[in-house]
Amino acid sequence: MKDIYEKRVWLKNYPDNYPAELAMPDLSALDIFESSAFKYPDSPAIHYFEETITYGELNSLANHMALGLADMGVRKGDRVIIQLQNIPQFLICLYAVWKLGGIVVGLNPMYKERELEYYCNDSQAQVIISLESCYREIMNLPKKTNLKTIITTSELDFIPIGKPLPKLLKTSEKKKLSEAIDLMDILNKYKSGQPPEVSLKPQDIAYLTYTSGTTGFPKGAMNTHGNIVFNANNFQVVCNLDRKDTVVSVAPFFHVTGSIANLAVASLMGIPVIAFFRFEPGEVLRLIEKWKGSMIAASLTVFIALLEHPDLKRRDIRSLTKVISGGAPVPQSFVDRFEKYCNVYIHNWYGLTETTSACTVTPIGVRSPVDPLTKALSVGVPIANSVLKIIDAESGVMLPPGEIGEILVKAPTVIPGYWNNPGETQKAIRDGWLYTGDVGKMDENGWFYIVDRKKDLINVSGYKVWPRDVEDILYEHPAVSEACVIGVPDAYRGETVKAFIILRENYQGKITEKEIIEFAQGKMAAYKYPRIVEFVTELPKTVSGKLLKRELRDGEATRMKKEKE
Repeated sequence: MKDIYEKRVWLKNYPDNYPAELAMPDLSALDIFESSAFKYPDSPAIHYFEETITYGELNSLANHMALGLADMGVRKGDRVIIQLQNIPQFLICLYAVWKLGGIVVGLNPMYKERELEYYCNDSQAQVIISLESCYREIMNLPKKTNLKTIITTSELDFIPIGKPLPKLLKTSEKKKLSEAIDLMDILNKYKSGQPPEVSLKPQDIAYLTYTSGTTGFPKGAMNTHGNIVFNANNFQVVCNLDRKDTVVSVAPFFHVTGSIANLAVASLMGIPVIAFFRFEPGEVLRLIEKWKGSMIAASLTVFIALLEHPDLKRRDIRSLTKVISGGAPVPQSFVDRFEKYCNVYIHNWYGLTETTSACTVTPIGVRSPVDPLTKALSVGVPIANSVLKIIDAESGVMLPPGEIGEILVKAPTVIPGYWNNPGETQKAIRDGWLYTGDVGKMDENGWFYIVDRKKDLINVSGYKVWPRDVEDILYEHPAVSEACVIGVPDAYRGETVKAFIILRENYQGKITEKEIIEFAQGKMAAYKYPRIVEFVTELPKTVSGKLLKRELRDGEATRMKKEKE
């Protein structure tokens, strides 16, 4: 059985252009960007709506920003939070931080003050770069954390004054905040000089990408420069990318998919990314047509929205030839439907924050088989230089093809561990193997399938929600006696958050489900709060009092099945 995995039976499924082993270059993620800036200074690096910034211009702006950050005390190894949507400033700040040898902590602009406080304290970041519209949630953080500097910017800053605003930015407004440093002022102030030279090695940390683990507390996955460069090379080869390609940046830049499948790949190749602040299907279709977008990596939710948008019929998106989905199960029926209307096949992949994006791929031009029993589309084959195997989670015994167990990964993209968390690192990574906690199987031909995901993790449009985070907030409401949160199937989001609540006796009949939802909405990111609340009189538990969430999920599945019938 051991030989089945270590002999890499899946290699026979690799196309001719995809080698079993890729070179391991002694480069940093900054090196590949600066190399492209040197070789292709006049080539577009980013198309932001109608505007274009070249690689040469982006490199100069990153130098200006790095000089400013250096004056603020940022040094090698320091953490800098970048809490921005997909705007040019994200790239400027990303490369500026790396030019100083710093570590980027990418955070969601939807986070509330309470959530941000945790990330600031855990990373011990001293600088945060955020949107002006987020200032209300960050303004008190210096009093509660190690933060010393707040820098803000606007999604309007790289739209020339006097030009018509894109539809997505019609309601945006530029604000000067006296309590924060304006990013554009930094760029204007530090226009001369070069940032200090810093040596970066592949093993140096590039990102802290926060993920939820078995305890429910977010952990900072230490994605190294080597992790990034290897997977950028992997994407380039397996997607057969060349200098004619243009990346459609649907995935958020702060997410591991956006950081690798968009930014790292583009910087490696010296090709442009198309950015549009936040996802809106009509605008995505328009900009694919305008800038000839050819490659996109996104969750199933994105493709559903594109397929159902009325503009699809009138937009020419024939340039879109390389389509990848990950982050949620992809039904074969939808893949067929998408290909029928868009004339392009969706290639299903699988990856984790801890594998710095993809660890299995369906190479471009190759079609995934479908599991005859579950009808699930395969998530592909392991990437080059890597081995995946399936074990029995309880005994640790390796399982033969066709049997279901926990997925383990050994690859150049696996992180060295979690930030300042040796206990969780030891649980997750043993002898070089990442214990994913995900359940799946491999067929006899080396194709992998995801059967289940981490026990209780909820996947909302590609965003991961840990139930405990939501439950902790719900317990703050005076009416809540007990709360249990699960994910329930959602045709658009993949899953949505549902809360089962037992009310305190003196509140029964005096509070509504809507009030609970509104309470939660004000205290957490939009994708986290429960969209459905059900009041119950009891919750299923073990003898020891542990909640049986599986019973609740099974009950929801049975109820939905009956409703369909």
